[in-house]
Amino acid sequence: MTLREALQYAEEQLRAGSHPVRARLDAEALLLHLTGKNRAWLLTHAADPFGGCTATQYAALLQRRLTGEPIQYITGTCEFYGLPFHVTRDVLIPRPETEHLVEKALELARNMGAPGLDSETWESTQPPGAPSMESAAGGRHGWETTSSSTSKRAPSLARTLGQGWETNTLGSWSGSILDIGTGSGAIAIALAHHLPHARVTATDVSPAALSIARENAERNHVAERIRFLPGDLLAPVASDHFDLIVSNPPYVAEADLPTLDPEVRDFEPHAALFAGPDGLAVYSRLIPAAFAALVPGGWLLLEIGYGQSESVPALCAAAGFHRITTTPDLQGIPRVVAAAHP
Repeated sequence: MTLREALQYAEEQLRAGSHPVRARLDAEALLLHLTGKNRAWLLTHAADPFGGCTATQYAALLQRRLTGEPIQYITGTCEFYGLPFHVTRDVLIPRPETEHLVEKALELARNMGAPGLDSETWESTQPPGAPSMESAAGGRHGWETTSSSTSKRAPSLARTLGQGWETNTLGSWSGSILDIGTGSGAIAIALAHHLPHARVTATDVSPAALSIARENAERNHVAERIRFLPGDLLAPVASDHFDLIVSNPPYVAEADLPTLDPEVRDFEPHAALFAGPDGLAVYSRLIPAAFAALVPGGWLLLEIGYGQSESVPALCAAAGFHRITTTPDLQGIPRVVAAAHP
């Protein structure tokens, strides 16, 4: 059997599985993971013989995928915001939807300028034509859905920032950020990567998740800029205050368990997915605690699930937040809630 024939066989098997459209990509990903090669090598060595222990190992990986195990857990790797991450079943797999949370945080950091500036002072430091703090932050009190979706990847945002004062403001921003329930560390690490002067703290109740997050911080060369603390929500930082608090907390209603994709339902950690009968149990604790931990003018950013675009902003308003907005993902589904501390 050649490499080409092994791939063809794997693709045929995977086409009968739950994600047939990804059959070829998954077959290649498993083979490249096993061999440690890249796709260019695969194309030029397709006629090479394939057998022995390597073929047996490939069959075992293929079987794991056929049971529904996510490709990211099988290979132990995934990409988030252009950065490499190690993942295991102790952490959620970082998804493109969560990149919107990172982009919103970078946008707010850019528009906040130096931490602690009030609106009048902030505007006086900006060049002619720069957006006001009010317009940059989402306008008026109450909540609304922004009319445009954010870009999906960091390079597009980098192009946006690659002009004049915006680049300098983002690169030199030295505010404090808290990532609650960091999991693999994806959000905290992406923000530390793009905000090299920011002070980043990440908390998680799972020691195993924190271990993976620390490993990922080392992998992405930002470990010295992130403080990892064990504990539930804001308990580890009870005496601290922050300019930005971000979180992708558990938000799936327990009643929705049967409706989830088997890849999520059967393999990802339930403690990081489910939040009570209505999916709001964590938000109801996190939002008031975040209000108390933010500096005046600071921001809370939350990823939300489908159907939560009214309930989560309502919880933010009840806690005292102002200028509450929602931002959609690329499918037009409200995905990020931003709320300002008065």
